[in-house]
Amino acid sequence: MFDPVIAPSGTLLGLLQRGRGDGTLHALTAPRAEALAALNQCVLRDPRHDWQVENRSLYYARLFLDLSGELDEIEAHLFDADDVLDTDESRTGLALAVLGHLASYGRRDALELLRRYAACGANWAWALDELALRDDDAGLRALAAPVLARFPADPEGEAELAVVVRDSFEPRPWRLWADDPRESIGARVRGAQEAGSFDRWQRQMRPSGPRPGWSVRAVFEWAQQGIERGAALHVPAARCLTAVAGPEDRPEILEAARSGDDGARCTALRYLADSQDPDVLDLIEAAQASASRLVVDAAVDAFERMRSIAAVERARGWVHRPDALGEAAGRVLACRGGAADRELVLGALREAVRGDGPDAPTLWTLVDGAGRLGIANAAPVLRHVYRETASSHLRGRAARALAATDPSFPAGFAVECLWDCEETTREVAARNAETGDARVVDQLRRLAADPAEEAEVQTAVRSRIGPDASAV
Repeated sequence: MFDPVIAPSGTLLGLLQRGRGDGTLHALTAPRAEALAALNQCVLRDPRHDWQVENRSLYYARLFLDLSGELDEIEAHLFDADDVLDTDESRTGLALAVLGHLASYGRRDALELLRRYAACGANWAWALDELALRDDDAGLRALAAPVLARFPADPEGEAELAVVVRDSFEPRPWRLWADDPRESIGARVRGAQEAGSFDRWQRQMRPSGPRPGWSVRAVFEWAQQGIERGAALHVPAARCLTAVAGPEDRPEILEAARSGDDGARCTALRYLADSQDPDVLDLIEAAQASASRLVVDAAVDAFERMRSIAAVERARGWVHRPDALGEAAGRVLACRGGAADRELVLGALREAVRGDGPDAPTLWTLVDGAGRLGIANAAPVLRHVYRETASSHLRGRAARALAATDPSFPAGFAVECLWDCEETTREVAARNAETGDARVVDQLRRLAADPAEEAEVQTAVRSRIGPDASAV
């Protein structure tokens, strides 16, 4: 998938790409053509850095409804020649998900477009999943023939069909088609279902992975062999080591953690950290001098997993280090530090934003820590992260932290959060936004009545407005 280019946060396009509530509010007051152009650009060029976990589809679908947007550009995108050349589902997934939500809101044109694409598009399985949730039985049955025509009636085609049926996200269409009286439809689908079930049973019965009968040395060798093949196996190897190592093996494991090859060293560090060995913190610190990035990362990961008082105390001494271990120490204090560690966590938060910007991976934990510890002085940094990050999940974490640290949040960012693309962020807003603003009252009522809204958000809304919406 292409790396998305995110527009500045002060522009309409930048707000919509980020999924911010202000994006919707600005779009509704902007010239309609300008708003629709920005909206279509977001839908057709997915702006998410991690499209598998960040939400945008409901957010964009709601704005399409509010703007009475046409679907011509989405249709052209779906049926473009690139659909044959670029079959990556991320090219069309967001557009199909938006159409799915529009169909659930009663947009017949969206439903018809999904049906057409399911019949002949490259990402047909995604479209079929959207229809499985929203189309009627007759509409789904009409797709049986064109979908099954994708699979040749030969052993290879039947095997491929069995895999697709087995791994389908929404089973409803296949269950309907299994009852089809036509031999070419019902019999084929039933056969694929049976083959898929048998294959799943075979995979469950087939043994795989390391066996606890190995020696410590054999586990280390297996981990190193994985690295040589390009697969980091030190995590499962450490679990295997737990099963095979005894007290008499500790000297060998300590030596591996000090000077073993990469596979043995990573495995030993992970094992010693999980078992809270008294020497592991010194070994983790020593590993930072390694020329192997894999060893350095494994040591840092092992340290962050530790829950001991000794690990927290060591983190206080390491937090000022200008390396990966120093960053990890800040995250450890954010997760497990106390009130006395507020300044250290705040310093780590500021340094991360200065050094790596508002999308630094370490910010996720540090932002949570600022909220957990109630660091009031962190509010300016949190507001910056909220405004500038391209990650809607990180923005949601910043919103939760601001709710715990910033007295201006209920009358400020909490208002726009009611229109945010992430349901967890809307939930925070529903619990905190001041209702003196008429827009807040109207949006709370809309969320309460919207069948597409998540149950957690509606529960938060009901906690504000009570059983009678007029009580607001």
